[in-house]
Amino acid sequence: MQTVFRRYEKKYRLNAAQYAALAVRLAGRMTRDAYGAYTVFNLYYDTAGFDLIRASVEKPLYKEKLRLRCYESPRDDTPVFLELKKKYDGIVSKRRIRLPYAEARDFPRSADAALANGSQIAREIEYFLSRYPVSAKLFLAYERVALKGAEADGDLRITFDSGIRFRLTDLRLDSAARGRAILEDVILMEVKNSGNLPSWLCRILNEEAVFPASFSKYGFCYTEHILRDALGERRRSAHA
Repeated sequence: MQTVFRRYEKKYRLNAAQYAALAVRLAGRMTRDAYGAYTVFNLYYDTAGFDLIRASVEKPLYKEKLRLRCYESPRDDTPVFLELKKKYDGIVSKRRIRLPYAEARDFPRSADAALANGSQIAREIEYFLSRYPVSAKLFLAYERVALKGAEADGDLRITFDSGIRFRLTDLRLDSAARGRAILEDVILMEVKNSGNLPSWLCRILNEEAVFPASFSKYGFCYTEHILRDALGERRRSAHA
């Protein structure tokens, strides 16, 4: 099974007071989606030198990333999603294949099994792999509350992510969702839709002084933790 999303995504960094105020004001306009509140598990794939995320944090007009995602600690038959996420000129395109975890556990070593359906998205991922020699580089998890718009705002979706954490070892989705915390006391809100935001939502965000903030979870992990740790290690080695 393959799925394609194409939409705008805006991110906002909230404190606890802003989140509480928005939760009250959105209650009459939006409801929780079919999943409601859950944990998101991600594996991000990159080259040995983190070439993909290094390019991404420079904010080019076009960027792409590959990840494996699920919404519970998976067993062999649990559905997981292999996602090729692209962004061009502000528009996000997420192209993903749904498959059982058993077929994706050892990706990309198991790429033949994971991409065996031969779909258009499978071919795009195969092309991606031909250009980038990637492996699993980072595990990222967080708690998510997901809201969907009423019928009049059918494609509007808002998510709130908290407890964001990552690790660079034990890179498996079926391990515990533990990791090193980032953005403590911050809730990351993402507003996703295919066009302009509804006027009522713009009014609420303005009245609550909530403004967009460019942010990438993987990018933040790389620049604020992975890269800084590597630079610190080099300095210590140089002075040893």
